[in-house]
Amino acid sequence: MFVAKVTGSMVSTQKIGSMVGHKLLVVEPYRLDAETHSTLSGTGRTLVAVDTVGTGGGEFVLITQGSSARLTPETKTLPIDTVIIGIIDSVHVGQQCVYNKDSPCKSTKHSSAT
Repeated sequence: MFVAKVTGSMVSTQKIGSMVGHKLLVVEPYRLDAETHSTLSGTGRTLVAVDTVGTGGGEFVLITQGSSARLTPETKTLPIDTVIIGIIDSVHVGQQCVYNKDSPCKSTKHSSAT
């Protein structure tokens, strides 16, 4: 599984029958910043993914690729290589907040206290 950001959408009016009705989104894979491990950084790659969760533009999502993309009930008969399987709410590495959908990560470390 990989973290990616939805950067756009794609419309294809001519396609095989099994792909009709499936929303196609353009995503960019992200990775943890190699030096600081405190932010997510784009890889510069562009992928087309089938959206199975109803995500919107600009959101960070969880994707799978390859044969794993065809292991969901929604995609098992589709000729696809990338599928969006989740919308990411937050990412923490160790005690550090790297991403939070609802509010910016504070510069202090994430507290695991309840």
